Amino acid sequence: MQFASRRAFFYAAAAAAVLAVPAHAADGPAAQLIEKVAGEVIELIKTTQGAQREAGIRSVLERYFDLTYMGRAALATHWDGTTPAQRDRFLKAAISAEARAYAERFGQYGGQTLAVTSVSNRANGVFVVASKLNQSNGQPIAIQWEVRDSGQGLRITDVKIEGVSMVMTRRSDFNSYIQNNGGKVDALIGELERRAGR
Repeated sequence: MQFASRRAFFYAAAAAAVLAVPAHAADGPAAQLIEKVAGEVIELIKTTQGAQREAGIRSVLERYFDLTYMGRAALATHWDGTTPAQRDRFLKAAISAEARAYAERFGQYGGQTLAVTSVSNRANGVFVVASKLNQSNGQPIAIQWEVRDSGQGLRITDVKIEGVSMVMTRRSDFNSYIQNNGGKVDALIGELERRAGR
């Protein structure tokens, strides 16, 4: 798949982020959400593997991320041209593919720390949680988490690693794949389903 290399970068960086022990430097509900997600994923890595780990990662995604918002943003203009059945298939396939990819890439906990450094509130109601991923074998990585309440309580809606948006990267990759496959969203859905089921 053409976007495999860019996806691999995000999976690796995001995996390292959620495997980091949270270090308190900022407070508030948005910061606490990020720390809770990191804590739950660390526990999953320590206590599960295989299908059980994948199911646990899927549960974290479903409970703490606004997946409909992220999926709609990633599919962009193609979203409006899809049927409700296609949207449902797309979201299910995307969530399952993400859960499998993260479960496969999570290794053992390596002692990383995630320091939440600040929380800012934009005029549109989005909280931006800034953090630094400190690694024992490399330079710190800047990670921003966008958090908003779309009626379900606070949910993560994007992750920016060194300023690069995960949602916008997905949008570019998905659009490219659709355009290279006859403009058909079903082609992307089929690929995601294949990745989720392999």
